[in-house]
Amino acid sequence: MEKIRLLLVLFALVNMCSIPPLEAQKNKTVLDSLEKIAANQKDSSLVLTLNELTWQYRTVNREKAIEYGNRAIEAGKKIKFNKGIAQAFNDLGIIYFDKENYDTAILLYNKAIKIRQQLSDEKGIAKLYNKIGIVYQKQGLFDKALEQQFKALALFEQSGDKTGISYSLNNIGIVNQNMGLYYKAIEYQERSIRIKEEIADRYGLAGSYVNIANNYLNLQQYTKAESYYHKAIAITRLIGDKEYLSNALNNLGNLYLLTHKLNEAVPAISESYQIRDSLHDTKGMVSCLNNLANVYIEKRMYDPAENSLNKALGMGLKAVNCKPEVNKIYFSLAKLFEAKGENDRALAMYKLYSGTKDSLYTDELSQRFAELDTRYKTLEKEKTIQQQQFDLNRKNYWLTSFGGLLILGAMLGYSWYRRYKLRQVRKIQTEIIKQQDLSTRAVLRAEENERKRIAADLHDGVGQMMSVAKMNLSAFENELPFKTAHQKSAYEKVIALVDESCREIRSISHQMTPNALLKSGLSSAIKEFLDKIDSRIITINLHTEGLNERMDSNVETVCYRVIQECVNNVIKHSDASTLEISLIKDVDGIAATIEDNGKGFNTKDQAKFEGIGLKNILSRIQYLKGTVDFDSEPGKGTLVAIHVPVA
Repeated sequence: MEKIRLLLVLFALVNMCSIPPLEAQKNKTVLDSLEKIAANQKDSSLVLTLNELTWQYRTVNREKAIEYGNRAIEAGKKIKFNKGIAQAFNDLGIIYFDKENYDTAILLYNKAIKIRQQLSDEKGIAKLYNKIGIVYQKQGLFDKALEQQFKALALFEQSGDKTGISYSLNNIGIVNQNMGLYYKAIEYQERSIRIKEEIADRYGLAGSYVNIANNYLNLQQYTKAESYYHKAIAITRLIGDKEYLSNALNNLGNLYLLTHKLNEAVPAISESYQIRDSLHDTKGMVSCLNNLANVYIEKRMYDPAENSLNKALGMGLKAVNCKPEVNKIYFSLAKLFEAKGENDRALAMYKLYSGTKDSLYTDELSQRFAELDTRYKTLEKEKTIQQQQFDLNRKNYWLTSFGGLLILGAMLGYSWYRRYKLRQVRKIQTEIIKQQDLSTRAVLRAEENERKRIAADLHDGVGQMMSVAKMNLSAFENELPFKTAHQKSAYEKVIALVDESCREIRSISHQMTPNALLKSGLSSAIKEFLDKIDSRIITINLHTEGLNERMDSNVETVCYRVIQECVNNVIKHSDASTLEISLIKDVDGIAATIEDNGKGFNTKDQAKFEGIGLKNILSRIQYLKGTVDFDSEPGKGTLVAIHVPVA
């Protein structure tokens, strides 16, 4: 068909062979010439010319393209020119796909397949399977998409078409990527790349490099992702493919944002924006500006970020089919205002983001209705052509259509009701979490208050009484006549026991409310606690970093209690000889590790986590929205890793 189209263009204008395809589509002279040719043609030549007009008008005037496609079908049916009819259905399917009327596109592609099967055109059938697979992928029906792509691959392999094989493998990789099967996607992309390198398909390689880089990005293997983006950029610059070059640059910029290479992200995204601008791609420009703003937010360059987002928002609101990008801009603006401390503006943007998200969902349903409406009109036109059959089946047809609309209406109502119920469930869950948080906070506060009360009672009450008792006993020493050395020794033992009891009471009261924690902070309190442990029992090494500034008292208290509990567990249960404790605070929060060389335990044994000690550790860290990981095996010691985010 491509050769026929070229011949038609040559027939119309001798010099058109030097004009690039995109320019030819937009060249009014070519279209006018083809229309003049069609006016004087008939039979198969007319069908071919109408097909060419359909294709040329595809990017200029879709409605006119659809009109010529339908004329090509009617003319082809009159002379039973199946090849021309199949091409018309194929081209119309592409046009409806571009319009995002996916059901209609699939209907047209299947009609083309039936005719291609009659013509035994296996290569044409394989290409249609590819197209249908892409439609299902767009609809999120990934199992159906894979089924179609594998059917296409089998046909291309039968015919030995390496180009077709490589593109089918590429499409299968993309579907696996959409399903989150990134390693599987990479496997298919690498197979596709090997074939494309063999046949020197540089345009295909550019796309495959971007696809494989995206998979490595999703796997957080940033070095490999960066390598493939650079390969894509190099080859797209070589072949002059601006669209893929822009995609690769924009994706590379996002990668640099993720890896905090902010100074490298700005030029990559900026160049991508300039290319989109030259292509008059508003949607791509909006996306680039949003990404650039996110880089500026990370760099705390709030004025350039706001300028970029305002510019993107203005463009997005004016453009067609740009709602998803506008929704992302609202979210970025909310992040910006939150970072600037403008909470009222941030809240307003979050509300716009939420509302636009709901609107996108409604638009999707409306689009589905539009697709069904277009499909209905197509069927109606076919019925009109076959008037007798239409008259016989009209009643059943209308009943079926009406029933379908009722079902769709019911589905829409149910969808709205379900969304309403989900919102209510989310509200309840949010309130439950809030109450649980308040309850946990109250329990821990009460526990600390009770510790302080008991410690005060021990120190000021029992401790003072024991001290007075010791003084009174000591006063009797000179008055008591000790007849034997044994009596003297017994008296001294009583005094020593009372003295030891006083020290023990002071030690317990200090452990319950350590003065160092109140006065000097977490690091000093832990050092003081560890210094009291006899080094003959266990050797303890402590490393602290970044704890020079005081933190929230709740955070310090909980961290102290957790580390205290961990150390006590090691001493009581592990039979360890050494204990390594690391406590580091950075921008992400507090990271603590407690590692011993003791006997360890089986972390899969749920009974081990039923004790009060480990439960206390878990509940306290969960209260701070942190995480606790236990890594241990019998005979291999135990590592407790704790992370607590700090605002």
